[in-house]
Amino acid sequence: MMISNFDELLQAARSQPTAQRLLLVFAGAELPEDADEAQRARYQSGQGGALVPLMCVDKAVEEVVSFAALAQEATQFGPPWAMVFAAALSGQGQQAPSAEDAAPLLQRMVEAIQRGEIAAYIPFNPQGEAVQLG
Repeated sequence: MMISNFDELLQAARSQPTAQRLLLVFAGAELPEDADEAQRARYQSGQGGALVPLMCVDKAVEEVVSFAALAQEATQFGPPWAMVFAAALSGQGQQAPSAEDAAPLLQRMVEAIQRGEIAAYIPFNPQGEAVQLG
């Protein structure tokens, strides 16, 4: 299934035969210290930069009404962000994974994003659209 926006991800997660928990890492864009002039120009125009995790959260699918609601909540609790990376964790039958089950996986997700290893996650822009990076 091709996911083009966050609400499609929610729909797909809700339709799975096992309960799901979403792992979400909100990232900001920073200009690397060793950036060249072209990178600086792209960053100044609102593109490029290095993605840096700012905050993370795990939520049962039922806790997320829509991307708009999630973005509003993120705005209230954290700094401005440029991208949110998402992954889903399957439970057992109708029992979703707990926050305790998700915590170590969420930490690994943060660490992977810090290393630039993002292929396993779906990145969404602040409008909730899936984007291609790299």
